[in-house]
Amino acid sequence: MADEKEDRIVAARMKLRERYLKKPAAQPLGSGDPNRHGMPKLPPGQTLSKTWPVLDLGRQPHVELSKWELIVDGAVEEPRRFSWKEFLELPQIKDTSDFHCVTTWSKMDVQWEGVQLATVIALARPKPEATHVMTYAYDGYTTNLPLEEAVKDDVLLVHTAGGKPLPVEHGGPVRIITPQLYAWKGAKWIHRIEVLTRDRLGYWELRGYSNTADPWQDDRYS
Repeated sequence: MADEKEDRIVAARMKLRERYLKKPAAQPLGSGDPNRHGMPKLPPGQTLSKTWPVLDLGRQPHVELSKWELIVDGAVEEPRRFSWKEFLELPQIKDTSDFHCVTTWSKMDVQWEGVQLATVIALARPKPEATHVMTYAYDGYTTNLPLEEAVKDDVLLVHTAGGKPLPVEHGGPVRIITPQLYAWKGAKWIHRIEVLTRDRLGYWELRGYSNTADPWQDDRYS
């Protein structure tokens, strides 16, 4: 039954992809005042959402904090494994950023709290030849990032949103957020980060989504 639900979700997203690819190219810069990175506040093709829609593969893993762990391995000198307690002992960051979904909605000015992804990667000491990371979720989802994107200051492993613990439906206890890329590049229910020496496509990238995912270039699909 779970596989059937995932198949329906994938089919719906592929249908959206096909419809979107038939549209004329949108203006590449978006609209609104510049954000803190100098880009228009609202990327092209996006609409504002006051709610936070729930999108997943049809399964929402409930991971007890006592059993949750974050693994960082692959092309690193010192593989790491963080328990929930150890994760909370890392430097905590509060930040406010926007959340852009490839399905054309954006939720603005979300208040986050968590750990910079760069922190846990740095503690594992990537090897000189490292170029990318693959992130793995407790629900089986994967997505890839170039290291230069993964270590940006506002890419966070968040456990809190809007001053409250991150809900399970949005990836709690911990998910990755990627404010300068479409949100599918940030895995919910994060479990493992594998440092790579070459790029490897993740779940949606294998199904025709863009590998670079730049909202201000309308870069949704390959």
